[in-house]
Amino acid sequence: MSSAAERLLPPLPDGWIATPLRYGSTCLDGTRVPLNAEERTKRQGDYPYWGANGIVDYIDEYQFDEPLVLVGEDGAPFFDKAKPVAFFVNGKIWVNNHIHVLRVDQKLEPRFVVHALNATDFGPWIEGSTRDKLTQDKMGSILLPTPPLSRQRAIADYLDRETARLDALVAAKERVLGLLTEKRRALITRAVTSGLDPRAPLRDSGIPWLGDIPAHWAVKRLKFLVNKIEQGWSPECYSTAASIEEWGVLKAGCCNGGRFNPEENKALPPDREVPVDLEVRPGDVLMSRASGSTELIGSVALVPADVRTRLLLSDKTYRLGIAPEQAIAPYLVSVLGSGLGRFQIQRVISGAAGLANNIAQGDINEFVLPQPAESEQRAIVAYIDDKTAGLDTLRAATERTIALLTERRAALIAAAVTGQINVPEAVS
Repeated sequence: MSSAAERLLPPLPDGWIATPLRYGSTCLDGTRVPLNAEERTKRQGDYPYWGANGIVDYIDEYQFDEPLVLVGEDGAPFFDKAKPVAFFVNGKIWVNNHIHVLRVDQKLEPRFVVHALNATDFGPWIEGSTRDKLTQDKMGSILLPTPPLSRQRAIADYLDRETARLDALVAAKERVLGLLTEKRRALITRAVTSGLDPRAPLRDSGIPWLGDIPAHWAVKRLKFLVNKIEQGWSPECYSTAASIEEWGVLKAGCCNGGRFNPEENKALPPDREVPVDLEVRPGDVLMSRASGSTELIGSVALVPADVRTRLLLSDKTYRLGIAPEQAIAPYLVSVLGSGLGRFQIQRVISGAAGLANNIAQGDINEFVLPQPAESEQRAIVAYIDDKTAGLDTLRAATERTIALLTERRAALIAAAVTGQINVPEAVS
């Protein structure tokens, strides 16, 4: 082992060694059999089908039935300490070709190996300029801090217990975020469907699921409120976000939560020609077109005035060109993010056979939206901003707490698996 490789680990306690992963495990990748979505649809069952980021599906057969360590090969979150790259499994599973399969030797505790891998800095081991890949060879060179087996088991027990406690706290905070989202959406929905004057006469909108609206409001389809809907491109990008000097291509997650997040991007290689007509500008209305979660498809966000430049529209994101004589952008974002908008988005997703993770431009154009005059749109937006300010402050505080808990979890694992904290062994 080279001294350079050894420097990837901190100084270890007496009695600990650094073990290259290949010397403590057997790679079973040669037995993996990937199944595409169509094949899995025909073979639905009870056995987990694993991919780089976890369980992808459940099918009718299994390949493995033993304690194993699974490690992402490509497409895994190698540089996100909040997400696992390695997993411990002990049961009947099927594995695709995007995650490595390891049988660890008897001198290693597989749960300890998983914790150690999830605390690993994968930077020196990852290959690929546009798609991160952990090859078998590089994986085998990863150094595991290795105490005696009894110590490994004690550390694994301790981390299993402590991470479960932290995970429960995070889950509770995430439930709070869900409740805040529901409350915010309900408030917005009332404002954009009933207006601000409780004494205003109502009329039947003519649409059963919309019901009554203020009598002086119109009802219009989205295609009459926008000049065009643009879709971006899908170039080969780096896996990391762009620096302020680089061009970045936005990911669908830039719209999550109804707020624009410029950090959700991938850096464009410097040798690529930049289509400047796809640059995102302040005041743009963006909508996620595709996502792994149906709850996030159709998320809409307004690009704020102080946004960084050099960000490009991706193929997973739409830009809605608002017709200024018909609607103001903040009002349209509010309607599309309300319960009314989400109802129409979910209805289209569930009804589009084979396109469960996409939403088409034609479907968006047919969305039905209540339409007050511009002055009332502005009053509604001001009301929503005022009433949701407290909710947004609470949401931000909750998100900070989640981030701190996540950092605490990562730091705890890293300290435990390298012997920087003393974990007593259980007395037999």
